Amino acid sequence: MLNVIDTTLRDAQQSLFATRLRIEDIVPVVEKMDEIGFYGLEAWGGATFDSCIRYLNEDPWERLRKIKRGLKKTNVVMLLRGKNLVGYRHYSEDVIEAFVKKAYENGVDVFRIFDALNDVENLRVAVKVAKQIGATVHGDVVYTTSPIHTVEYFIEVAKRISELDVDAIRIKDMAGLLAPRPAYDIVKGIRKETGLPVALHCHYTCGLASLAYLKGIEAGAEYIDTALFPFAFGASQPAIETIYEVFRGTNMLSHLNIELINDCADYFEKIRENYKGYCSEMTDRIDPRALRHQIPGGMISNLVYQLKEYNALSKMDAVLSEVPAVRRDLGYPPLVTPMSQIVGTQAVMNVITGKRYDPVIKELEDYVRGFYGRPPGEISRQLVESVKQIDPPKLPTLKDIPEDVKRLAKKEEDLLTYLLFPQLALAFFRGELKSFSSNDQAKRKEVKWFRIKIGEEEIEVKIEGQEGA
Repeated sequence: MLNVIDTTLRDAQQSLFATRLRIEDIVPVVEKMDEIGFYGLEAWGGATFDSCIRYLNEDPWERLRKIKRGLKKTNVVMLLRGKNLVGYRHYSEDVIEAFVKKAYENGVDVFRIFDALNDVENLRVAVKVAKQIGATVHGDVVYTTSPIHTVEYFIEVAKRISELDVDAIRIKDMAGLLAPRPAYDIVKGIRKETGLPVALHCHYTCGLASLAYLKGIEAGAEYIDTALFPFAFGASQPAIETIYEVFRGTNMLSHLNIELINDCADYFEKIRENYKGYCSEMTDRIDPRALRHQIPGGMISNLVYQLKEYNALSKMDAVLSEVPAVRRDLGYPPLVTPMSQIVGTQAVMNVITGKRYDPVIKELEDYVRGFYGRPPGEISRQLVESVKQIDPPKLPTLKDIPEDVKRLAKKEEDLLTYLLFPQLALAFFRGELKSFSSNDQAKRKEVKWFRIKIGEEEIEVKIEGQEGA
């Protein structure tokens, strides 16, 4: 039997619709999805946490509880960024412990935990806490391609993760780069060296995902990620309907109810119209250029939307060409949050200003200083010499929450929300935020500045040679 984790409610909508799926469009279908036979629904974590607040004016904790209430048979799965949790910086051990416990209490059953640099030390605390409280933990090996990322490299990372006592190893192919041959070899090697179940998470960006799944399953993979077809393909995952047909007549997916899959897909096909303002050709189609720029689906959808909103979409090709150059200068980090945002933002800055690394964004400086963990490869000497070395920043702790914030908070979870996104959380608690509609971009006519946001920081630069509205 093949275990299927459906990503429609988290990664699929993040990859195609810039993480704008509202809870009112989720609740009506959750109970029916619970009857399909999925091992889990990936429904929380990743970018859904801050997007809920920033764009939808929703409490992410309440969103989790509402989804959990509709699921009696199916696990709630979340994506956790190791020491980054669901933010864009590292947090102290007490914050990590409190967050994991609260996520579990509010409904998360399975934690899929990764580190953007494959630095296993950055996984240790979150994995330990999740296991202690009784959750299931899948430890992620983040897949990418570069001169240093070999089959042997990924197997070695998996071996080190297995020592943390995880329940399974997941290969996280966020940019859709995993070809069938390495998929087979890596899964086979991980199974041999660790004895653990292996999960495959591939995006369809380059058109390789279904082929990688078939070879990975042949090598012994026991979990795959798919989405319902209205939210599948392109920068998202393969459609479960297609994979189901591949295995029709076998016992691999006979536990899934295809009629309910079709019913739920019909539902999402109808509501897809509500989010068409966030779609683009970049995210809907197969684009093998991702084999060069390696930008993952969630980043593409948001980057396209930002560039479109600020009338700078004509600069996309230049940005896609600059991303690999910045990544090479940084020692080939995998382009996954927060590294995708850091590399992508610096590439945008380089293109818009016409000057490479002038300025250098603060997050990239912190990466060069080693504040995000151990880089996979060697960083450009020019960058190392240009970045001033300073002491690591003090990590936020539970003791750092001001009394006035505690008075604003209605529940313990609010305090964690504040530590993760202080400015955003305060505006949310005070009722100062509004929901954004998919038509908001049409209202932005004469924008002369491009705003880039990483976590709490917003960078603003003048755009030369703007497109028309």
